[in-house]
Amino acid sequence: MKTFRFVFSFLIALTIGIAFNSRLIIANNPVPPIGKFLSPFHGFWQNAENEAINIQKSLEIPGVKEEVKVYFDDLYIPHIFAQNDEDLFFTQGYITAYHRLWQMEFQLLAADGRISEIIGEAGLNHDRTQRRLGLGFGARNGLKFTKEENPEMFDLVTSYCNGVNEYINSLSFKDYPFEYKLLGYKPEEWTPYKCFLFLSLMHYNLSGGDSDLENSNALKLWGREAFDILFPDELPNLVPIIPSGTSFDFTPIEIPEADTIKTYGFTNPTISGPDKDNGSNSFIVGPSKTANGKTILTNEMDLGLSLPSIWYSIHLNSPNVNVMGVSFPGVPTVINGFNDSIAWGHTNSRADVLDWYIIAFEDEKRNKYLYNNNWIPTDIVIEEIKVRNGETFYDTIIYTHHGPVVYDRNFSNPKLNNITNLAMKWMGHTPYKEFNAFWGCDKASNYEDYKKAISNFSGPAQNWSFADTKGNIAVHIAGKFPLKWKEQGKFIMDGNNPSHEWSKFIPTEHNPKILNPKEDYIKSANQHPVDSLYPYPWYDHFLEHYRNRRLDDRLKIMQNISVEDMMKLQHDNFNYNAFEMLHMMLDSLDSSQLSTTELRYVDLLKSWDHFNEPEREAPSVFKTWMNALRPMLWEELDSAEQKLRRPHNYSTYNILRKESDFFMIDNQYTEKIETSGDLYRKSFKETVENLEEYLSDPDNSLQWYKFKNTRIRHLLRLDPLSVENIRIGGDRGIVNAASSTHGPSWRMVVELGNGEVTGWGVYPGSQTGNPGNPLYGHMIEDWASGKYYKLLFNENITENSEQIKYSITIQPEK
Repeated sequence: MKTFRFVFSFLIALTIGIAFNSRLIIANNPVPPIGKFLSPFHGFWQNAENEAINIQKSLEIPGVKEEVKVYFDDLYIPHIFAQNDEDLFFTQGYITAYHRLWQMEFQLLAADGRISEIIGEAGLNHDRTQRRLGLGFGARNGLKFTKEENPEMFDLVTSYCNGVNEYINSLSFKDYPFEYKLLGYKPEEWTPYKCFLFLSLMHYNLSGGDSDLENSNALKLWGREAFDILFPDELPNLVPIIPSGTSFDFTPIEIPEADTIKTYGFTNPTISGPDKDNGSNSFIVGPSKTANGKTILTNEMDLGLSLPSIWYSIHLNSPNVNVMGVSFPGVPTVINGFNDSIAWGHTNSRADVLDWYIIAFEDEKRNKYLYNNNWIPTDIVIEEIKVRNGETFYDTIIYTHHGPVVYDRNFSNPKLNNITNLAMKWMGHTPYKEFNAFWGCDKASNYEDYKKAISNFSGPAQNWSFADTKGNIAVHIAGKFPLKWKEQGKFIMDGNNPSHEWSKFIPTEHNPKILNPKEDYIKSANQHPVDSLYPYPWYDHFLEHYRNRRLDDRLKIMQNISVEDMMKLQHDNFNYNAFEMLHMMLDSLDSSQLSTTELRYVDLLKSWDHFNEPEREAPSVFKTWMNALRPMLWEELDSAEQKLRRPHNYSTYNILRKESDFFMIDNQYTEKIETSGDLYRKSFKETVENLEEYLSDPDNSLQWYKFKNTRIRHLLRLDPLSVENIRIGGDRGIVNAASSTHGPSWRMVVELGNGEVTGWGVYPGSQTGNPGNPLYGHMIEDWASGKYYKLLFNENITENSEQIKYSITIQPEK
């Protein structure tokens, strides 16, 4: 992308008809005085860069103790060589801020519920939601715990913040990233709280989803038998992370005695949780499966796609560590990567660590609530939300021992009369020491070090993949999990009842794990972690059932595997959903009753091999057909007054395949008793009509990548700074999980053996977050096409090394 011309065109459009020195509001968002913004001496023009790196080659900085060398390679990944860990973290903060300062701050202002300070009243509902979810509450707990229990780690986090602040303090207005000038504000001091707040944000993004309210409504409306058909805990062809039949060598602790589930019915709307497209794949093969006897670990983390990208690649070296991979802009350490001895990756572990409790207050003052038939004092917190160009908003949030009361008389649908007080209990609110886990893995040299490191990890629950140079492969489900009786937390819980409370946690050493299975491969794709042999109940509302089976099908038969084979598998576009569903749908059609146009679509689907390749047209037809079928099938769910959810695609397939007399297949609002065949035929006709109307526009195409339109949007949703119609296949539920706005946010392949570690990686963006930089977004095309970059990982890098494009030296201030 040669992006600055897009910036220029955007700004020209923005300034038409606008007075040059007045603040304006566009879509309720404030825009700075345009004269200052366009100033050639201070405005956005100062962000145009002819060179990829614009840092002085020699710096004297007071916060540095000893000389630090930073080398930027041809991807402009920084390789930081420091003589102590404090300087290493300081420099990581400084260099990350150089590339990503605005992104770092904006995403945390959003997490902290402070967007109204920037964009005005339009951000108020968002900010109220964030305050009530308690991300800041969790961050403060994590910060306090680390400061008191892990002071050495706290000091390193502080060093990182000092580096960020040193960079901020070096800036004048003309140097501010483009977005600060566009929105008219300036960067704040970076603090350890912000580092912990980012962890809370990721904790919520990966573990904040639930369907407790929807489950309660479905149980109330349809009863137990129908509920279990719609939302079964387990489905056929289970392929768990820990291979089926694995025994567990521990004596389980006693599970709390089960209690009854009350059937509540709710019309309260739920807060939108994290996107269900969030997922990930990781698969590891051991020496017996590879062509050269080495181990290979792959990892891709499927998250929302954005510019700047969520990840920042970095290499950290000090006497205590030599590690490379990706970090989160705004927090220290390498989160996902490899060092001289091991490699590790993550996929999200689907586990229910968020529950909702009905709270009964003593009176309208809400100073006490009922628990175990006793009145317990509440904590009342007044949140002050500053609103740009508006009055400060004060929100009263009640805290119980369960957690914050998110829904109450102050925060619910005002049109509803049956407001319910619902408190949120979430693992992300509890004290944590996640930085110890990441830093421990960065320094780990063997399996025992890795185990010790991740024992510090409490959440968001992750399937933590591992491989080392000695041929070991493993996965540990890392996190802190409440020990529940079966179905505890699956529905709304009674806040008065102690048996509905979290009373114990599964011992960390009892978390599911596998080391060197006989198959010599492990796959992890957000599916069930275990089978029924695991002695503790395990539940989540949205487990994966397609990507994991595809990976297992392939890895089971693959032999003499190379790095290239693993890369190819990461880009596998096989559509398992279509493979299982489509033949039933096509078999229902009577070709003699179809028009010529309809037959053309049937022929297209019949000749399809179920691969969602970029230029194929059949995936677009199948997707449209499924989108027409599901509303017809689940009309009773969609039309109910209560908040409900639809079964996912794999449950839908099993219901249509097995439950031919299930009452929801028949449309309750017509006299005819409909069958699944009727639904297939009716939805197919609707599909053809929709597609023909779509194609009536000559600019539209059925080519899958154009129809799907994978796009990467700038965080401010500015079209000139975003990329659309990326030529990539796949989709949700496919190993190459690139849907319209989500996808592999970082792809990594690491080969280990014979004392050597070699890594490859790519992500959809660039190191720089500056739209005026010539490299802004430069890796997107390679990411989409399946190209990987071999990562420079060498302890002997110098400024004369072939791949090094720029280097700087940071000295203590004299």
